Amino acid sequence: MQPSVLVLGVSGFLGGYIADEFLAHGYQVTGVDGTRRKRTPRHGLTRYEQVSLPGDAFYSLLKELQPSFVINCAGSASVGDSLINPSIDFDANTVLVFEILEALRLQAPDSRFIMLSSAAVYGNPSGLPISESHTREPLSPYGFHKLQAETLCLEYRKIHGIKTVAARIFSAYGPGLRRQVIWDIIKRSLQDDIVELRGSGEETRDFLHAKDVSAGIRILAENCPFEGDAYNVASGQEVSIRELANLLTQLIGNQSTPRFNGREDPGTPKNWRADISKLQALGFSPSVPLEQGLHDFLLWSRGQLLEPECK
Repeated sequence: MQPSVLVLGVSGFLGGYIADEFLAHGYQVTGVDGTRRKRTPRHGLTRYEQVSLPGDAFYSLLKELQPSFVINCAGSASVGDSLINPSIDFDANTVLVFEILEALRLQAPDSRFIMLSSAAVYGNPSGLPISESHTREPLSPYGFHKLQAETLCLEYRKIHGIKTVAARIFSAYGPGLRRQVIWDIIKRSLQDDIVELRGSGEETRDFLHAKDVSAGIRILAENCPFEGDAYNVASGQEVSIRELANLLTQLIGNQSTPRFNGREDPGTPKNWRADISKLQALGFSPSVPLEQGLHDFLLWSRGQLLEPECK
């Protein structure tokens, strides 16, 4: 029988890439969004449903499909928003995971659950690279709520036998993402003569293209033991925001040197570089070099930012 995947939040940034990855490798993919979602999902899905998460319709869908894998790409992904309204973030990133796990326990206990977690669970690491065993000290409600959701995954594995895994995604980027630092740099470089950014510029991140994120998720699905543990999903490479900004402005042709105002966003770590040896042991290897990924992202961003002005 053809293996099947249920992707929750399929119209979101990573949800679409993950659905495409599994479709390309011969899986039947059912995409699910909440009833309030207005964006059109990507073409090619085996099936698409809009249902409330949680809710009776979701329970019925699980019972009917009995999917091989359930991948949760739904929830909030904003550190800033979590600081402004932690209650909404808690519901989106912790309560929702509990509800999904409980639905699996009752309706599809043989399905394997993949939760998209975040490097935000680590906070400011005491050293680099960051392995999965590193101390977890989140700096934001978002990070705490992701960590709590990971604990729920472990609970449901240990207590109820549901096979779970958490994917700690570092700085994902790619066409379709209209927020975060790469989008901000491109937008300001295209629209402003002077590019001013927050922070010192010496902050570092571990960027991974969304295509590689989705490949990492598929490799987890096919090869990990689903024992309630976590895996870093990253490139294993570190780049400073200053280097990133200089590279992007050069690609764009903006002659100004990016400026940094020194103001730090609360809840934001200073330096990230992941140890990805645990995921590599399952067969993962990043395939999109950063400069190529930035070039592709820039082409897409130009269309988003400049084409409307030409119409």
